[in-house]
Amino acid sequence: MTSYSVEDDGGRGSMWDLDQKLDQPMDEEAGRLKEMYREKRFSSLLMLRLAFQSLGVVFGDLGTSPLYVLYNTFPHGISDPQDLIGALSLIIYSLTLVPLLKYVFVVLRANDNGQVLSASGGITVNNPQISKDVVILVAVIILVGLFSMQHYGSDKVGWLFAPIVLLWFLLIGTIGAVNIWKYDTSVLKAFNPIYIVRYFKGGRRNWTSLGGILLSITGTEALFADLCHFPVLAVQIAFTLVVFPCLLLAYCGQTAYIMQHQDHVFDAFYRSIPNSIYWPMFVVATAAAIIASQATISATFSIIKQALALGCFPRVKVVHTSKKFLGQIYIPDINWILLILCIAVTAGFENKSQIGNAYGTAVVLVMLVTTLLMIPVMLLVWRSHWILIILFTALSLLVELTYFSAVIFKINQGGWVPLVIAAAFLLIMYVWHYVTVKRYEFEMHSKVSMAWILGLGPSLGLVRVPGMGFVYTELASGVPRIFSHLITNLPAIHSVVVFVCVKYLPVYRVHQGERFLVKRIGPRNFHMFRCVARYGYKDLHRRDDNFEKMLFDAILDFVRYESMMESCTDSECTFDGAMNGHSIDLSSNNADTVYSNILETNNSSTDSIVPVHSPHQGVVPTKCSTLGSQTASDENDFLNRCKDAGVVHILGNTIVMARRESALVKKIAVDYIYAFLRRICRENSVMLNLPHESLLNVGQVFSV
Repeated sequence: MTSYSVEDDGGRGSMWDLDQKLDQPMDEEAGRLKEMYREKRFSSLLMLRLAFQSLGVVFGDLGTSPLYVLYNTFPHGISDPQDLIGALSLIIYSLTLVPLLKYVFVVLRANDNGQVLSASGGITVNNPQISKDVVILVAVIILVGLFSMQHYGSDKVGWLFAPIVLLWFLLIGTIGAVNIWKYDTSVLKAFNPIYIVRYFKGGRRNWTSLGGILLSITGTEALFADLCHFPVLAVQIAFTLVVFPCLLLAYCGQTAYIMQHQDHVFDAFYRSIPNSIYWPMFVVATAAAIIASQATISATFSIIKQALALGCFPRVKVVHTSKKFLGQIYIPDINWILLILCIAVTAGFENKSQIGNAYGTAVVLVMLVTTLLMIPVMLLVWRSHWILIILFTALSLLVELTYFSAVIFKINQGGWVPLVIAAAFLLIMYVWHYVTVKRYEFEMHSKVSMAWILGLGPSLGLVRVPGMGFVYTELASGVPRIFSHLITNLPAIHSVVVFVCVKYLPVYRVHQGERFLVKRIGPRNFHMFRCVARYGYKDLHRRDDNFEKMLFDAILDFVRYESMMESCTDSECTFDGAMNGHSIDLSSNNADTVYSNILETNNSSTDSIVPVHSPHQGVVPTKCSTLGSQTASDENDFLNRCKDAGVVHILGNTIVMARRESALVKKIAVDYIYAFLRRICRENSVMLNLPHESLLNVGQVFSV
């Protein structure tokens, strides 16, 4: 293997214009989609259905907060009944300002096309003889069951969970309203914000209790991350019509009960349930709390997928579970990592208070980051008035910094856990992104120029052995450095060389006839081609899908089309197929018009690829179809002989290493952390499903 430096230039020089003529970039047309950015419109009935489904996926976490908020707010008991009113007032306005105003009506517009232990803890209310170990074991079993269901996808999980969550909201809202009327209607004065001021006058004890009140808005941060699973309007409908009013009634009802039974604050939720419906409510509460983790799981899948798209996370398998919604995904590796982490936290902390502290720390930090990132969005994207930006930022920071000042005191009581986990993932993402960017820059700057290829002559200065070589590259234009590295060290190459670039596009499926884009590199006697193979997110690139045969057929079609077009003059030529026999002027001045008309008459579906300058998509010149037949026949015979001789798949394996003079930190990051991540992530040969018996790995090393 040869070592290169990232500073090596690709020898572009004065021949760049020639490169562009002989090897035209295919980046744009490789990703061209018909109506790609057309906004999808949903009927009112479908929107209501999606709002219903979102209850089971998005709002379970936020909806089960009443299980543990008041316990975590007053872990040492209640010294003054007025503190209850102040805490309730804080909960009311936190729900109003953060989930309702900030997220549902502001943050969700900025889009680009975990409480199992709390529920199972309710077993001990009517059965105090059950030990804590049994409760934890039940929680772990529930977690395993929940994560095992994720492969069904958000759509099926949503339909399964949504009725339970809807029933949960209706029950806690109804019980809350009954408790207000039954125990103490004076709790409604908490809607007066003056009680918040009085609460803060209670000293440091009340101030630190904000960490418990913060848990009333946990799950809010998952609303935005789960947005790719459901449209914005569906989330807004579900929150404003169901979630928000039911939560207000639930918290007011619990507070009214505690006003009369202050010693029951540690298990107020279950104590406030009428005895006649206790066990049915316990079953619903347990089911709802299980579902509550779904919001975080789905959000994690979405975040990892976006990190993959940005090159910030190692390659993992992403399974798309819906043909209608691109964002509904399942990532097996991340799913099982989450399961292990959840079991470790549940078994390690053993009580709701420490888990609440850990969760609260994570939530408030995420909210702060969201607020800071919304500033450039409002300023540069929305171009909002500066007064609105200041008001939004000031109000958000006032609430979030207040909570942050409280959770600081809880870091040593469990709040350190999310910080450690976040630091570990930040390190992984930063190292992977840094090296990936450097590697891409190296490949872009070290592309081989066509001047160098032409200088080698038709035989490329090598022995052209029978057969076809498929050279896989991530570049849709230019000749990759791996090719020059191969022929420099091995003075032989196949008679036909095809540079293959596999692209995955944001459509459900690519029709087979539109799978490949083919162009020639250099003169005809070089026998070099470039092919872009396009796949939708639901297409499976399998070993048994005749990939070699389909790609070869696409090359033959291209050769026939090219020969026919070269034999035509600039006079009019009749087209069949999409043009319905109309006469089209093929002169260079009208070329763009021709292709524009072809695209307009293409009746492919919304999720289909629209090939630009495609050589074989139903547009074949008929008057001059025989003029270039001999040339095409000769080359096709040559290609068939090469195919019969065998196909070899050539895959580059670029090893990245830190320079000797690099700092120790950089050496550890590149030589150890990145190298370890490369070994455990999915290999290109696995993702492309290349046959190992005809796979040739070509390695090279470059230093950063």
